[in-house]
Amino acid sequence: MSTRIPTVPLSAFYFFYFAGLGGFMPYMGLYLQKHLGFTPEDIGQVLAFLMIARVIAPNFWGYVADRSGQRLRVVRFGAFMLTLFSVALLVPQGFWALAFVLLGYSFFQSAIQAQFEAVTIAHLGARRELYSRIRMWGSIGFIVTGAVLGMLFDVVSVSWLPLCLMLCALANWLASLGVPNVVTAVRAHSHESFLDILKKPAVAVFLVVHFLMQFSHAPYYSFFSIYLEQHGYARTVIGWMWSLAVLAEVVAFAFMHRWLPRVGEKGVLMLCLVLGVVRWTVTGLAVDSPAVIWGIQLLHAATFAAFHAAAISFIFHHFGEGHQGQGQGLYSMLWGVGVALGSWASGAIWEAHAAWTFYGAAIACAIAIVLLLRIDLQMGPAPDAVQHRAP
Repeated sequence: MSTRIPTVPLSAFYFFYFAGLGGFMPYMGLYLQKHLGFTPEDIGQVLAFLMIARVIAPNFWGYVADRSGQRLRVVRFGAFMLTLFSVALLVPQGFWALAFVLLGYSFFQSAIQAQFEAVTIAHLGARRELYSRIRMWGSIGFIVTGAVLGMLFDVVSVSWLPLCLMLCALANWLASLGVPNVVTAVRAHSHESFLDILKKPAVAVFLVVHFLMQFSHAPYYSFFSIYLEQHGYARTVIGWMWSLAVLAEVVAFAFMHRWLPRVGEKGVLMLCLVLGVVRWTVTGLAVDSPAVIWGIQLLHAATFAAFHAAAISFIFHHFGEGHQGQGQGLYSMLWGVGVALGSWASGAIWEAHAAWTFYGAAIACAIAIVLLLRIDLQMGPAPDAVQHRAP
């Protein structure tokens, strides 16, 4: 592999991928409610369908990539299919038809993110500490669409959202074509099995903690915009609040390559969980205090960015190169399962106890803290019995 890191193509891919998420996460709930007339329970269920694919898809794509070494081809195929399913979103649909489209949308979206993380790590080689500085361009893409669409939807109907998502998906696919091929790892027959890795206490606890953290984010992803609008916030303000959270995320990514080696994976994860308890509790209590809600958005730097950077580091060290695809896939799968179950639970209780969806998120983080305290979660040496194959 060339020692030259293709920073611009990698960063461009992250930018457009997360630009699509910057349109989807803040505004899909509003689109379903205001344009399609879905109830909160409908919204929670249909967004849970989007996450169901993450139960199957990440490990499926991870297995294919680990066996073949064709990670970049998987990414490009997934980006192309994501574009096709985003075209289907342009047609207003009922509950079950939309659930099917979102299922396909998520199935191929899952193929992209987990495997592209492994592609990026392969390009970085020994300079893995630069990961967060490339990944932050995804956060910048999220900020751009989150802020711009918030201002746009105060002027035009939120029905324009599917077109915006389609354009982002198309740009993401085109960006994937500009990423150079890279030599990637495939599993050697003598290598430690994937199941053996999962049986390690530190790995098992980490996966449960990761699930609980994502479960805690579900009310935020699915209902935060609706929650704010119900309390009188304009859509422009809502868009900027999402953007502020991701701006904090950018700052965290920019400095994680310095902080993580000093604090360690367990220290970072623990701090993120403690701040998660604070974030979700305050969100439920202080929604009518704009200054507090603006300020609490800054904790996204911890609950998402710092947590994610520490988790990627953990996966690299404990799954090794030969199991990176499946390790990243399992990580992505649990993200989906956590958000899916959290979305379903949030939708079920939203109308009766909206604030309690956030209090429940804080409880999930507290449980994760207790589990993490009981385990030694230090970085170990990455297994190195791998073979390499060019895509």
